[in-house]
Amino acid sequence: MKTLMVFDFDHTVVDDNSDTWVIKCLPGQTLPDSVKNSYRKGYWTEFMGSVMNYIGDQKVSPETVRSVMVTIPFTAGMTDLLTFILDNKSTIDCIVISDSNTVFIDWILHASGLQAAVDQVFTNPAKFNEVGYMEVQCYHSHDCAHCPVNLCKRRVLEGYLSEQFDRGVEYERVLYAGDGGNDLCPTSCLRGRDVVMPRRGFILEKLLAKLEDDASLSAKVIAWSSGTDILQELKASMQE
Repeated sequence: MKTLMVFDFDHTVVDDNSDTWVIKCLPGQTLPDSVKNSYRKGYWTEFMGSVMNYIGDQKVSPETVRSVMVTIPFTAGMTDLLTFILDNKSTIDCIVISDSNTVFIDWILHASGLQAAVDQVFTNPAKFNEVGYMEVQCYHSHDCAHCPVNLCKRRVLEGYLSEQFDRGVEYERVLYAGDGGNDLCPTSCLRGRDVVMPRRGFILEKLLAKLEDDASLSAKVIAWSSGTDILQELKASMQE
């Protein structure tokens, strides 16, 4: 029986938001109000399309975007955690479920040399078109009223667990590490022996605290401040 480690990406694996970090590639490192004000709640991917269109309009090359993106810092202790996962692939599967995009996450993981620690990344598809503009699409459509229109992380996690079960892979324990409001929904499909790990001081921790006596949450809650905290819990859970 394996352990499954599930990560959010922004403010979890990396210590910032990759979608806002990209703005550093602009000459003035800022967006005009016309782009900033185009955001509609729940439609972040659509907004990122506008951001990347603006970056393309400023003639910022894909190579320049990449050179900026790979400077985003990993959260403290996270490279040690990913290295441990990489060294224990026979007993740990690892996935990322993120509202970022395939291009950013692929660049950042490859730059770290730790991309092999992650078995699959579930995020919004992105690519550079023939004129050098990055296009971002929604990951999927869904009918969950609690999640952004482009991504329900619970649906992704349930789908992954079901596919793995069909392949004969069952997990002794699932550890889910995240920080944001969109990390709350997938916690409802975790079991009593699973662990949800909210980042200390971030919104997920506050939302989980409100669910303390709620039957929709079965998993144990353990807050984390660094990748070292998650690593300690991962090691402990493997020894139980």
